[in-house]
Amino acid sequence: MANDPKLQAIRGGLSQPSGQGGLGQPKPEAPQDVPGLSLSGLRRVFLRDMILPCSIGIYRHEKDAPQRVRINLDLAVREGDAALADDVANVVDYATIAEGVRSIVGAGHVNLVETLAERIAGFCLRDPRVASAQVRVEKLDVFADAAGAGVEITRHRAP
Repeated sequence: MANDPKLQAIRGGLSQPSGQGGLGQPKPEAPQDVPGLSLSGLRRVFLRDMILPCSIGIYRHEKDAPQRVRINLDLAVREGDAALADDVANVVDYATIAEGVRSIVGAGHVNLVETLAERIAGFCLRDPRVASAQVRVEKLDVFADAAGAGVEITRHRAP
């Protein structure tokens, strides 16, 4: 294990004198530049507490006026071995996800929070890098004695 080339490459980046990539300064090469090191895994992309007006519900008063919903998303995104290159085109962009959620919520009346959650999850899973989508939709003004009522779903891409 002490002679593992991957560990030696990592240790080499930490043991350089200051000014040569040691602890005082970052080494110029990124982790994906370490030979033989694979970075594939999962990255979490999330939106927290997005509050939007939504035409949602089965009751007449819910159909007459929009109500506030809170949406939370947690996406498990597959990372490839390709370098990020500090380029938003190489990641699942949360701004694009947020805009898609706004579009779905604004598309017209929906009866059930479950339906809205399924539509949002389906949108997120259209990106092939998204392995799973956890979506929580809460109606915020349903009960005076509760902060919210709703549903949380998790959908996975078929293997």
